[in-house]
Amino acid sequence: MTTITDLSQLDLNATYSYADYLTWRLEETVELIRGKIMLMAPAPNVKHQRISRNLLIELGNYFRKKPCQIFDAPFDVSLYDNRKSKLADREIFSVVQPDLCVICDPEKLTTQGCSGAPDWIIEILSPGNSKKEMRLKYDLYQENGVLEYWLVYPYEQAVYQFVLNTETEHYQLHAMYAGDDMATPYLFPELSIDLADVFAD
Repeated sequence: MTTITDLSQLDLNATYSYADYLTWRLEETVELIRGKIMLMAPAPNVKHQRISRNLLIELGNYFRKKPCQIFDAPFDVSLYDNRKSKLADREIFSVVQPDLCVICDPEKLTTQGCSGAPDWIIEILSPGNSKKEMRLKYDLYQENGVLEYWLVYPYEQAVYQFVLNTETEHYQLHAMYAGDDMATPYLFPELSIDLADVFAD
């Protein structure tokens, strides 16, 4: 079997599974959304990385010695409909690398990453990935049961907080934060995040 080391060896119109993805040895970072290869934006810029680092420090301190764990990209999250039981890799057709995710169920952690929906996902937008996060990933996270989803807008210094209504299985815009607001996760109401620190240069 030929080792896949370059995107030119793959058919970008074909449908691939997580099992396929695990065999690739690509230099480029890719995600699979419903079996389709999605190229990730080029390496994040300094502003993106600062925000990611600031959030990781804040959340890392909060979750230290707590049952839930925080992970940052690159970190594989394989997703499947939350109404289904755990699937084999060949039956999974979506694998993403969120900027940050919080996982409270240790059974979901594998040697490769997370199998199933994290409890909370944070995506930091950039011009290269905005459409993907806002449309494709929003739908994907919603149908897979990610309970809380934050979209962070670096240049607007804003955060949109979506919370899954477990009855309708649809996201609702729970809050919008900006500037120097204190942002509070719905799942962790005792945690207050100072956005002035998050967006600080």
